[in-house]
Amino acid sequence: MSQAQTGSDRRREAWLNLAARWILGGAYVYMGGAKALQPVDFLKLVRQYDLVHHATVLNAIAAWLPWFEMACGLFLMAGIAVRGTALVSLVLLIPFTAAVLHRALALKSLLAISFCAVKFDCGCGNGEEFICRKLAENAVLIALSVWLLARSARCDSIQGGSS
Repeated sequence: MSQAQTGSDRRREAWLNLAARWILGGAYVYMGGAKALQPVDFLKLVRQYDLVHHATVLNAIAAWLPWFEMACGLFLMAGIAVRGTALVSLVLLIPFTAAVLHRALALKSLLAISFCAVKFDCGCGNGEEFICRKLAENAVLIALSVWLLARSARCDSIQGGSS
């Protein structure tokens, strides 16, 4: 009985991992694709964050980041290098979320409006969005990345321990 339950738990976890990989991977493919189709617009949005001032670095970000995001998304969807890609996802999402938050706080002060009323194009491919929605979306993407990172490490330790 417990053997059947264990098999059922494994199938459920496999489906959850698959869903997490496809949701996160799909988001990266969509966001990267939107940026890749409009590189000049994306470059303008990157400039608005005022984090990078060197033209060559700005152009490199605008040219390569969309393709890198799409590659990460495809890796996740295909189940290739899931742990590494989940870690890269966190490395991308956490500073980006902090930059979006910083920009939203600046706009809130400038416009003298409530925080959740702040709306701007963060460069994610969805056009202008309310900041609270974007932060919630990023929190979900971060949670999925953490889930995949933890589950991939757990699966590796289980497989390593059983040999």
